[in-house]
Amino acid sequence: MKTEIQTVDTVRRPVRGVQAPPMIPDKQVQSSSLTQIPTAVVYCEGNFAKIDGKTANGLVRHSEAYKIISVIDSARGGENSGQVLDDVINTIPILGSLDAAVAHATSMPDTFIYGMAPSTGRLSKADRSVVLDAIARGMNIVSGLHEYLSDDTEIAQAASEQQVAIRDIRKPKLSKDMRLFDRSVASVHALRIAVLGTDCAIGKRTTATVLARALNAKGIKTVLVGTGQTGLMQGAKYGVAMDAVPPQFCCGELEGAIVAASEAEQPDVILIEGQGALSHPAFCTSAFILRGSQPDAVILQHAPKRAHRCDFPNMPMPTPASEIALIEAFADTKVIGVTLNHEGMSVAEITGTIAALSEKLGLPVTDALSRPTAHLLAMVVAAYPGLQQGTPKVAV
Repeated sequence: MKTEIQTVDTVRRPVRGVQAPPMIPDKQVQSSSLTQIPTAVVYCEGNFAKIDGKTANGLVRHSEAYKIISVIDSARGGENSGQVLDDVINTIPILGSLDAAVAHATSMPDTFIYGMAPSTGRLSKADRSVVLDAIARGMNIVSGLHEYLSDDTEIAQAASEQQVAIRDIRKPKLSKDMRLFDRSVASVHALRIAVLGTDCAIGKRTTATVLARALNAKGIKTVLVGTGQTGLMQGAKYGVAMDAVPPQFCCGELEGAIVAASEAEQPDVILIEGQGALSHPAFCTSAFILRGSQPDAVILQHAPKRAHRCDFPNMPMPTPASEIALIEAFADTKVIGVTLNHEGMSVAEITGTIAALSEKLGLPVTDALSRPTAHLLAMVVAAYPGLQQGTPKVAV
């Protein structure tokens, strides 16, 4: 277990962007630890398959940096995570406690991931005790909270004593190491598509991940640039936690990640994960994403049955049409399609909504999870048919 500590920064594909340095001094690492993917349990007490459990939800659906072996949520203990999320059985059980998760594992899990994104951005008293328990068992800690666990005296001391690492995904670099926007993104030849939404926690990252897989499977080389804690935990090779960066540097830091992806990978397409919503007064990240990435196109994610903004019961959801108009007025870009979050919708409602919205907006509409991936792929290829011939920049 102790030989795996350095995998926090050496996991298969090192994350570029916001992440905490290891909390322990460099030490000799066995070569095998650099090639094995660390095992992890994801803590999501009372929130799995809910909005505040979006980090755990995302890691269950996709993870390159960690091998997820179980989810902890006593409210759903004994169920299967894939069946709960997408009605498809997977190999990741939901267990009721850390004790149960450790007992289920064939050996002590390498990593304990805090898999929730509460609106407070902070650790509760009950959760703190579980984190300390995980540290006592010799597990490394990964957290996407706004509260940096590596700065918490009690938690940091416990980690030091046990010689385990804490990775605070949202802990930013020093401002002296951050970059300002310099328009170098204009030199990027890859087609840039941002996946934005009408609200936070609405499935933008999931849709972007599904689309990246579909494009790559079609032979269209695609890189997904992460902009939030979950994408970076999943193993995004390029990206930055946008809401952890001072506003002055947001556009430049994202631009830097896109330029780095372009230069290193030479992709046909760069997908940029969205955050929040441009129309949402509680978030400014969408504005920075549009400015910093200068996207050629946008795909808009919308939840038709969501009556109000997440965590804001007195704030009605915008319509897709109003969000599209705002995006296209704010940036020199074009919305090329709409994708649905089908929360609370029946199969018939999804079908009807896709048809009605497509007719109303004059755009292709699909659902990345409930409809064939080919529909999502077709949305992009219809707007940029040159992608299939290796000439991505074709007018919409």
